Amino acid sequence: MRTDTPADPPPDPLAGRRILVGISGSIAAVKLPLVVSALVKRGAEVRCVLTPSAAQLVSPVALASLSRQRCFLDADQWSHTAARPLHVELAEWAELVLLAPLSATSLGRWLHGLGDTLLASLLLATEAPVLAAAAMNTAMWGAPAVARNWAELERWPDVLPLAPAAGLLACDRQGTGRMAEPELLLLALESLALWGCRRDWRGRRLLVTAGPTREWLDPARCISNPSTGRMGVLLAQAARLRGAQVELVHGPLAVEPGWLEGLHCHPIDTGAQLQQRLRQLQPEVDAIAMAAAVADHRRLEPLPHKLAKADLARAMEGGWEPVPDLLAELVAGRPSGQRILGFAAHCGDVLPQARAKFARKGCDLLFANPIDRPGAGFAAPDNEGWLLGPGEACERLDSAPKLQQAHRLLTALGALLEP
Repeated sequence: MRTDTPADPPPDPLAGRRILVGISGSIAAVKLPLVVSALVKRGAEVRCVLTPSAAQLVSPVALASLSRQRCFLDADQWSHTAARPLHVELAEWAELVLLAPLSATSLGRWLHGLGDTLLASLLLATEAPVLAAAAMNTAMWGAPAVARNWAELERWPDVLPLAPAAGLLACDRQGTGRMAEPELLLLALESLALWGCRRDWRGRRLLVTAGPTREWLDPARCISNPSTGRMGVLLAQAARLRGAQVELVHGPLAVEPGWLEGLHCHPIDTGAQLQQRLRQLQPEVDAIAMAAAVADHRRLEPLPHKLAKADLARAMEGGWEPVPDLLAELVAGRPSGQRILGFAAHCGDVLPQARAKFARKGCDLLFANPIDRPGAGFAAPDNEGWLLGPGEACERLDSAPKLQQAHRLLTALGALLEP
């Protein structure tokens, strides 16, 4: 029996941070109260600024109540009783800026240096990193002027741009223009707090596998594992936020649906399906992170009908085979220059088992984590373990939120890629 005393959970990267939320005139503004409320619950200090159009769509009173702070409007910008200009004070107060939704009008003002509103002025004055999440009608998003402005914004070093997603818009159009979901905004803000706006994976393609596979005995029963896919999905999103084009091959997931936005997703179920997709995608990518938890054995011939309970024991005795070693197959078939990060889940003394597996698999990096420690492993929000690399390199990664671990792993993997 383990006698480890659970350690205190790692601090939330957003706790205690001063976050300014700028809201411009798009119907997506109605989602921002959820974001503000979630930030406050996570311990952030939040102040909100609304454009005149935004104030017609979302209540300043509601935002003030949720943030526990005064909500600022254009009418507040100039006052003879204020010692300093409000836009300068807010710009200097903020550690992080969330600009969501970013409308076509506010984007144009910002790109062309116009400061005719409180929000426009403070965007010009702030030196804090900005997460900018666009939202607008599909035709507006595709307009040449907006496309030029967005392309320019993507080159700014202190801005992390979140392009809109496709879906049904409030104008009843089906297409691109929908603002990132609140759960993705929170994830991107956390990434901004951890990593800033650096886009060191720009121009690179990453393949990530995530979640469990399932091997079926009959239509009602399967061999699987408790992986939720959280580590792999966060690794994929961290890479996407750092500029990568990401292919995510995943089994059944138990994560926030919004975390999948912006990723090229390839859902699979069995190990054979995962193997087939890996063979298709491997030649197209610069690096692979094999975070999926692949079931170890599969039925030679899954039964087409549900077995009676009395027949289960006999059916489990034979007719099974090992699932192929997909990580070893990737290593053996990789093109020149491709780098591969493997994952290993162990109980007990992790490091000796990890060293043996690393030597056996031949991948470039191996992250080995315990699954028998409280607060780590399957389904946990945090993770810890050992990162093994070339030349006997071995680094202990202390317990941290899985997004923070994802950034650490991406940095190590990116360092092995050719410039």
